[in-house]
Amino acid sequence: MSAPAAPFPPTAITATPLSIALVGNPNCGKTALFNRLTGSRQKVANYAGVTVERKEGRFLAPSGRLVRVLDLPGAYSLNATSADEAITRDVCLGQHAVEARPDLLVCVADATNLRLHLRFVLELMRVGRPMVLALNMSDAAARRGITIDREKLSRALGIPIVSTVAVQRNGVHDLIAQIDRVPPPPPVMAQDGNLHAEVRRLLAECVSMPRHTAAIDDALDRVVLHPVWGLAILAVLMFVMFQAVFTGARPFMDGIGNAMQVLGDWLGAALPAGPLRSLVQDGIVAGAGTVITFLPQILLLFLFILVLEESGYLPRAAFLLDRLMVGAGLTGRSFIPLLSSFACAIPGIMATRTIQDRRDRLATILVAPLMTCSARLPVYTLLIAAFIADRKVWGFLSLQGLVLFALYAAGIVSALAVSYTMKLWRRRRGHEIEEHALMLELPSYRMPHAFDIGIGLWERSWMFLRRVGTVILSLTVVLWFLSSFPAAPAGFSGPAIDYSLAGRIGHAMQYVFAPIGFNWQICIALIPGLAAREVAVSSLATVYALSANTDQAASQLQPLIAAQWPLATALSLLAWYVFAPQCLSTLAVIRRETNSVKTMALAAGYLFALAYLASLLTYQIAHALA
Repeated sequence: MSAPAAPFPPTAITATPLSIALVGNPNCGKTALFNRLTGSRQKVANYAGVTVERKEGRFLAPSGRLVRVLDLPGAYSLNATSADEAITRDVCLGQHAVEARPDLLVCVADATNLRLHLRFVLELMRVGRPMVLALNMSDAAARRGITIDREKLSRALGIPIVSTVAVQRNGVHDLIAQIDRVPPPPPVMAQDGNLHAEVRRLLAECVSMPRHTAAIDDALDRVVLHPVWGLAILAVLMFVMFQAVFTGARPFMDGIGNAMQVLGDWLGAALPAGPLRSLVQDGIVAGAGTVITFLPQILLLFLFILVLEESGYLPRAAFLLDRLMVGAGLTGRSFIPLLSSFACAIPGIMATRTIQDRRDRLATILVAPLMTCSARLPVYTLLIAAFIADRKVWGFLSLQGLVLFALYAAGIVSALAVSYTMKLWRRRRGHEIEEHALMLELPSYRMPHAFDIGIGLWERSWMFLRRVGTVILSLTVVLWFLSSFPAAPAGFSGPAIDYSLAGRIGHAMQYVFAPIGFNWQICIALIPGLAAREVAVSSLATVYALSANTDQAASQLQPLIAAQWPLATALSLLAWYVFAPQCLSTLAVIRRETNSVKTMALAAGYLFALAYLASLLTYQIAHALA
């Protein structure tokens, strides 16, 4: 925690707060600086009308003044080419419909790459607002032998300049002190027709860069970006990630599962027999409690993604896969949105705004749902643990981890196949297929910092638990109600759930899903799973708890389905979730990002068709072989 951790005094809260905005190019460390300034005092939402993330925080300046910090989306220019850059432009110019014009602009620049970042600094100065330039990653610049004459550069630009190291606890003190003294607006610089020439002049006068500055990056890039070794490294990284997601999280999952079972048993013993005990034990604990056990896996997946992002590797992976992506009808810029979709398809689809070509962006949006999002992990883990033997392959690889890797690979291959099919379809209709050169900034390699990783994991933990406590819990309670009422009359043979509304719906749906091996319990779970995929697991736990002859705890779902389902059904359900239609929130984002109901319907339709066909082939082949 960097900003003062003490509670805000009443005088600071009632005083007029100072509004500042952090602005800068992507990969300049702006978000790390925001985390260091505000710590846990953050609010994250979306700007009204668009799916652009809005981050606001606060801290207390040494003078006692409350400072509100707005973290604006990264931008390369005020000449906006995306929704993110449009937000940044409108806020800086005071043209945003809702966001007030900030009192101070804090322009964050990467001190190791001023050649790129100074162009945006000069552009922001023409806005005419009070401004401070924060040279971030100053420690990395010093290690590389880069010498920046801050006083000379400050005089040349006419604005205060401070050095910051966002990953260090004391790395923002100078910035906080400068913010407390709001500087006057910068001088208006004359338009000379060559912004590039001004950057070269400033670099020549104020910055000394030895020839060996980028030696380490160049040496690493010769291996990481090699057409053979680079792809091999990427494949190994992905393989290790999926192996670790399944095997590394198992002890933590077992601990949470045991805690849920103890809680369920305690509540069952404490509550009198009746609907309330059934709701708590069979609905809430057996349902929502089952989903919580998968939190360690989801956090481990996010940990890998955050480390790859913070290290500067992701843009290089995009560059490495550009040729493969273009051959499949996508672009190298599609890599980061698709990788983001491993966490959740919603931010992945939102990230396609960086793809300027409309057809490339649409193709990426349509295949993003095929990436295996973290919401599928609970379903995969449940089925793999129940039906795949826990043994080693070649003495050191987990068979269960290999199956999980194969499921992720199936989603990737399917996405490439679908995008290639769309490319052929466009070509047959006479549309010209344009291939755009990929231009990316390759940031310097840097060591991921535990503080920023921790903030990222905390945000995702809170989002997941909030989802469990709202959407999943609500749907679980609704499903318990539908599975419990109307109550079976006296003398009714069979489980009481068969007489309930949910039981009748499940048996009716079985006529459609019987060819792919789904029983009526699975059919029931598919319906709430449309709202959130994780709900499928909690729904199965609730349905089986209510249909069993004895009390079933959440942790008993795995052996229960292993005993009752044939292997062909489990494999069919795994195939279904590789392609299954996305949750309703993802379809809504597709509708909003494309402004097309037709595109949303196309995505839902082709995903359902692929899911049914894949499950049908899987079940029929597995059933015949068995």
